[in-house]
Amino acid sequence: MRGTIADTTIVLSTDDHLVLAAKADREFFGELYNKYFDSVARFVYQRTGTKDEAFDITQQVFMQAMMALDKYESRGFPFSSWLYRIALNEISSRYRKNKNQRTINIDDTSVQNVMGEINEPTSDEKVDLLLIAMQELDEDEVQLLEMRFFEKRPFKEIAEIKDSNESAVKMKVYRLLDKLKGLMEKK
Repeated sequence: MRGTIADTTIVLSTDDHLVLAAKADREFFGELYNKYFDSVARFVYQRTGTKDEAFDITQQVFMQAMMALDKYESRGFPFSSWLYRIALNEISSRYRKNKNQRTINIDDTSVQNVMGEINEPTSDEKVDLLLIAMQELDEDEVQLLEMRFFEKRPFKEIAEIKDSNESAVKMKVYRLLDKLKGLMEKK
């Protein structure tokens, strides 16, 4: 009896091609670095507060990515999701090690998005209560808020960055919004 293997077409993204090339020859990693440096630096800067610290952490992210590149597996998400996961780990590690206070860069639109999700009117008093309540959140909770409401990332991408599944991330975000509302009501 003869079996046949069905033709399988695998479509590789530009990122996949670059990653494969960089795995074979690290000199090609420079193309990934050039492509993603600015977006990773912005991602880090949103969480640090100083350009020097953001660039320092971003350099560490790319060093770690290059060293771990052989472990990277494409799961259908952009390569940048893997870099953002490394960045979050590096930022968390740095803040734990140095006991620094964490920075969150928030704009008015982002605050309005959060206020709308928790069905609160946007007033100066309510915004102040939201900011106070956010100070009581742990690192993981703040990261979820930042990615969902301040960076407007889809749940699917957040799940990839957090190495979780989409439904778990959605559930965490909605529970977090309930927690925020409760913290605001206690103030």
